[in-house]
Amino acid sequence: MKIIKRMLFLVCMWSIGLCHLFAQNTPSNIDQYNVVWNSPSQHAGESMPCGGGDIGLNVWVEKGDIFFYIARSGTFDHNNAVLKLGRMRLTVSPNVFENPKTFTQILRLPSGDVIIEGSNGKIKTQVKIWVDVFHPNIYVEVNSNQSISAKAQYENWRYQDRLMSKGKENNANSYKWAPPHQVVTRKDSIRFAPKGILFYHDNGDEISAFDVAMKQQGLDSLKKQFYNPIKNLVFGGIISGNNWQQDGTEQGKYRDTDFKAWKIKTIKSSRQQQFMISLNTETTNSVTDWEKHLLHTQTEGEKNMLVAQKATQNWWKEFWNKSFIHITPDPKNSKSWELSRNYQVFRYQLACNNFGQYPTKFNGGLFTVDPYYTDTTMKFTPDFRNWGGGTHTAQNQRLVYWGLLKTGDFEAMKPQFDFYKRILLNAELRTKYYWGHQGASFTEQIENFGLPNPAEYGWKRPAGYDKGMEYNAWLEYEWDTALEFCSMILEMERFTGKNISEYIPLIESCLRFFNEHYQYLAQKRGSKALDGNKQLIIYPGSGAETYKMAYNPSSTIAGLKTVLEQLLSSPSMVAENKKTWEEMLLKIPPMSFRQFENHVTIAPAKTWERINNVESPQLYPVFPWNRYGVGKSGLDTARNTYLYDTDVIKFRSHIGWKQDVIFAARLGLREEAQKLLSLKLQNAPRRFPTFWGPGYDWTPDHNWGGSGMIGLQEMLLQTTDQKIYLLPAWPKEWDVHFKLQAPYQTSVEVEWKNGKLEKLIVIPESRRADIVEAWDLK
Repeated sequence: MKIIKRMLFLVCMWSIGLCHLFAQNTPSNIDQYNVVWNSPSQHAGESMPCGGGDIGLNVWVEKGDIFFYIARSGTFDHNNAVLKLGRMRLTVSPNVFENPKTFTQILRLPSGDVIIEGSNGKIKTQVKIWVDVFHPNIYVEVNSNQSISAKAQYENWRYQDRLMSKGKENNANSYKWAPPHQVVTRKDSIRFAPKGILFYHDNGDEISAFDVAMKQQGLDSLKKQFYNPIKNLVFGGIISGNNWQQDGTEQGKYRDTDFKAWKIKTIKSSRQQQFMISLNTETTNSVTDWEKHLLHTQTEGEKNMLVAQKATQNWWKEFWNKSFIHITPDPKNSKSWELSRNYQVFRYQLACNNFGQYPTKFNGGLFTVDPYYTDTTMKFTPDFRNWGGGTHTAQNQRLVYWGLLKTGDFEAMKPQFDFYKRILLNAELRTKYYWGHQGASFTEQIENFGLPNPAEYGWKRPAGYDKGMEYNAWLEYEWDTALEFCSMILEMERFTGKNISEYIPLIESCLRFFNEHYQYLAQKRGSKALDGNKQLIIYPGSGAETYKMAYNPSSTIAGLKTVLEQLLSSPSMVAENKKTWEEMLLKIPPMSFRQFENHVTIAPAKTWERINNVESPQLYPVFPWNRYGVGKSGLDTARNTYLYDTDVIKFRSHIGWKQDVIFAARLGLREEAQKLLSLKLQNAPRRFPTFWGPGYDWTPDHNWGGSGMIGLQEMLLQTTDQKIYLLPAWPKEWDVHFKLQAPYQTSVEVEWKNGKLEKLIVIPESRRADIVEAWDLK
């Protein structure tokens, strides 16, 4: 124990030193963006996020009670829904929050916590809620200027099995609109424990969405070889405190969902009260072992609270000093300041899953609440989110993660990269089984075990239809979204200089699939595997979910070329494979073009049969593939695509996953980028300003925020090869002070004021020669 404490002390001291180093050239005014409320909330839909590590809480005060939902990354049940861990309710007595004379609830960004303060008469009470970034512990501290007592209750709506309705309720799990049987959410195990309450959900080895998908897709014979993240998964926690005792149970209803409450109360009044919630998520066939590990976390959390608090505060300080964007710092509450605040606050939401085992879900992340507050027709439990729990929609997930390169939040990208690494073997096994060749076939709607979502795979499939294919008009032949995460990994290597050897097999397998699968398909149609130019025939292909039955889609071609070029320049590449990838690069066909009003534009594909959605993949060569843009050849062609392509114009929007703001920024279209950013990052129509959505997905919509984050960054700083372009799409009238990361372990800090560059700090100094002043580029 002394050794552990010594290590924690050294970590704290190191963090303090690092923070001091960062702070020398960094403003300490992140607190200007704290979200402050001066009145209680009406309901859970007016909650505030709080979290850290891989834990997210929705905190609000309602009718004198303090509530918070508890969520954690990776809590999948046997239906592959992401389950909340429950809801806490805290009531203090005397209760200054019931009819407060003064009231404040603050999300404090510098320290990552939520503070709730109230007064009534002479009594003043403060409640502080925070999460240990490094250990799965939640702390609730109550301080008052007079002795008070408190009651707390753990509320759980899974106190019994719950039958899922046959309507939209199954959209929260892997069965979605096509459940093959009556779906049941199994009950949790909950009991009083010494000093508190213990609760958990045990999947055991019950038949799960994994088993159903394996059988549906004809892969039962391979089941023992497949990675299964659901089987024997146990997740839950324990609530404990030294001055608390059991207070019985009761039943109630919140919004549309009945619950059972396990209650505790303080033994004696005091000016200080506190309790802790320790969590554990573990794959084990022994609940006893799970509980043993949980109790160890609890014991350590109680002993080391002050050390954990200091380490957590230092982590948040370092986090905010890695990067920042302050737009028009004065006057506060101006429109441009609002955009800046929302950028910072959304980044906080992402950081709450910095160390998650699983990626931040695009459809709500860790911060969903009762669905009624998003859609009043959906009277389901707080576990609900639209578009699935264990299902990860790649086109949406990518927008959550691209922006973390320039923020420098590289460790936060690991959950998304590891998601694909874990299911690599499964994707390779299905390829070999269905088609007899090599490579990983990752679909667009993909489960956390690497298979297509059962609903989108389709239950009513025509006889003889390719078993490896999704029978779905939107998703058929869409394989290329995995390439974005391959590119992201290779970009992280370029930014950080860190070795990425652990991910090279993933990248190579994704490329190998395209090389082998499209030769396989060509040989099924005729005698030749390649076209007359000895290049791949990418047919049938897909331009995102929009241009279907496409021949040589430009988005796929641009993606393959970019990833191959990145891989060939990577220090982590396996040298003996270099020739393979050089030969494949020569096989990639050229992109196609078309004209509007005599303006040459990038075509979505050489040909296509129908338009099925509202994306603009003809601009994917601009983003994410970075083949066109400021400082690159062909900029006029790419701008023509944005300005004249009638589909692009028709599909343009700021809502949800729409990425037009990124396109405009990448193309140096200042007025367009400014207009779209002002819409994209404006306050959400909810009490909390960055709970956007539902858009096309759910609330809070994390790919809405992610696309806005990327767009803002690209307006300020773009990179091409070694060059760093400053303010390539920035409106000159907006003052800005920012610090962002760039490739080759570079940070760039800029202060732009009154239309002039006031400060430029480039670290290392040698990279200053690569700076291009781009604010006057046409």
